[in-house]
Amino acid sequence: MSGGNVVVTEAGFATVDPDEGFVPLTALGVAAPGAVDLLPADDPAALAPHLGQIAAIRVAFPVFSDGRGFTLARDLRRMGFKGRLRAAGHLIADQYPMAPACGFDEVEIAADLAARQTEADWQHAARRSSGYLDRLRAAPA
Repeated sequence: MSGGNVVVTEAGFATVDPDEGFVPLTALGVAAPGAVDLLPADDPAALAPHLGQIAAIRVAFPVFSDGRGFTLARDLRRMGFKGRLRAAGHLIADQYPMAPACGFDEVEIAADLAARQTEADWQHAARRSSGYLDRLRAAPA
């Protein structure tokens, strides 16, 4: 998923490290990898016995309208995963506030998207929507 990609965090943009070593979930039986890729249809329960050895999990978002990755992030955090959790793929700045709300630490996007939706756009979305989430939490039931 890398190849000139950009990582978005609250601190701004950073370049993806090409040597991070993410491996597909199917590689778990071969070795205990430090970083795992999850697809939207993958069952996070398959990671349960390995969560202590995994430093990072990257969850794929194949299209911006597929929100299953947000559910995966929430499930992984509820399972006790304490490592770095990255949403990767077709996300847009307006979706960024949902990422940390579900447990993601960062978002990986393609360089061409980063050129269209600048670092300022992502930071503005994060600031604007955190207030929205706070208002939702405070709304009477």
